[in-house]
Amino acid sequence: MDVKGDAQVPAKPGARQRILDVSFTLFAERGIRDVGVDELIERSGVAKATFYKHFHTKDDLALAYLQRWYEERSSAIDAAVKRHRGSETPALLAVFDVFDEWFRQGASEASSFLHVLMEMGPTHPLGRASLDYLARTRDQLADIARDAHLSDPEGFAWSCHILLKGAIVAAAEGDPDAAARARHMAALLIADRRPHEHDGE
Repeated sequence: MDVKGDAQVPAKPGARQRILDVSFTLFAERGIRDVGVDELIERSGVAKATFYKHFHTKDDLALAYLQRWYEERSSAIDAAVKRHRGSETPALLAVFDVFDEWFRQGASEASSFLHVLMEMGPTHPLGRASLDYLARTRDQLADIARDAHLSDPEGFAWSCHILLKGAIVAAAEGDPDAAARARHMAALLIADRRPHEHDGE
């Protein structure tokens, strides 16, 4: 049976996926409050009833947006670290290379968690979700530091996260080398946290 014709026709994304794709772009570029439900519905090409069938409120959609960005961000970091295992370059520095690529591509979603946290506040459900995802990223950094046998991996993760968040803000200010500058400081931090052999001389 000839199935070439069917195989060459990409499946059209479902309504939920179209809504999520549109929200990912709009929320990343403009924040949560500036994007209305009517615009999301129009840009997604769905009926209002269809929108509310999948997302009861705009906050529900925003939570799905944050979850998607967390999954993409974590996967990108894991993949970069895996590529650097066994090389002379510390795997932890690969995290900054990922952000450097995002910054140079103009990926506005790179600042999503900080943006939403500042926009909505830490007590709002979306602000709390952003704090949770930021904490998960620190845990991810601590695990990488632990694998690298750095001292105080949790403390290192906090310091490394400060560098990443500072780079995000600097990139938003227009510094194209923000991640590279943070990477250099991270290299010094890694050197300071490596186990040192006691001199026997």
